[in-house]
Amino acid sequence: MLNSDKGGNFQPLRLMIIAGGGIPLLLLLWVSFYAFMPIDTGDRSDVAVVIPPDLFFPAIEKKLAEAGLIKADPRFLMTAHLMGVANSLKAGEYIFQPEPTPYRVLRELASGSRVQRPITIPEGANLKQIAELLGNSGWVNPKRFLDLCHDREFIAKLDYELDSLEGYLFPETYLFERGGHNAETIIRTMVAQMRKVLAETGAESGLPSAGLDRHGVLTLASIVEKETGQVLERPLIARVFLNRLRKGMKLQSDPTVIYGIDNFDGNITLRHLKELTPYNTYRFKGLPPGPIGNPGRAAIEAVMHPASGDYYYFVSKNDGSHYFSKTLAEHNRAVYKYQKKRR
Repeated sequence: MLNSDKGGNFQPLRLMIIAGGGIPLLLLLWVSFYAFMPIDTGDRSDVAVVIPPDLFFPAIEKKLAEAGLIKADPRFLMTAHLMGVANSLKAGEYIFQPEPTPYRVLRELASGSRVQRPITIPEGANLKQIAELLGNSGWVNPKRFLDLCHDREFIAKLDYELDSLEGYLFPETYLFERGGHNAETIIRTMVAQMRKVLAETGAESGLPSAGLDRHGVLTLASIVEKETGQVLERPLIARVFLNRLRKGMKLQSDPTVIYGIDNFDGNITLRHLKELTPYNTYRFKGLPPGPIGNPGRAAIEAVMHPASGDYYYFVSKNDGSHYFSKTLAEHNRAVYKYQKKRR
């Protein structure tokens, strides 16, 4: 019975062996019986708790007590010292079965048996949106995340010379440990995945035929991503913008205008189209200074392998798809049919 800490059985001998000599027997027994006494968590469900990074032992103990995994007792710290783990508890999310013992809780935290959970970064999400998503889910401090994404010194450690990592975080589903991963680790993971995709698609070398380097490809891909949710349309959207760039025409892309507006309320107006921002492609020719979001693989491949055709215009058909035109006259007729006449 003294060899198991499950089912309410005690094993004070184990802690006595761990502690060694030099400790009064009664004190050791007092601590040991506490260490292997199962805690009634109130129900039969598993208990999850997140231990943020950089917490000192008292704060960790408070977290565990709030979760009902332990009871406030000086013997918890004494147990940790006897086990030699008081200064080696690891951050992260942990799941405990009902009625854990303090000894088992400490053993799990010391071993780092953390839980990984999936988090999906949507295609086209910008840095602010990603920071908010990760922050709301408890993975990062959103301010810290954004600060790092605009820290040139940190970005240089990733082998990039950029003012911002906008466009360089690959959107997909990741497995992260809440509390166990810090913002720096998550950013490095997402940048590494984008670098892998750039190499696989050939985008790392840019698109020389269109005069685009890697940054230009990512910038255009981020615009394509925002312009349509239809995968099959993306090569056509890319073709339109590449044709316009080649002709020296303005891109006139609403998503770029929206990106340059602070606190955009969701309703783009003629006033917005006239605003003087570096991202207003109604005012300036060529690409904006950088990506307006983080494009997925399909958008990057659309830029690298655009559709053929002399298309220069497109307009929404109000069903999620677009009508593509080769001439302004054709485009104006389409605008009347799908937009003005409908209104």
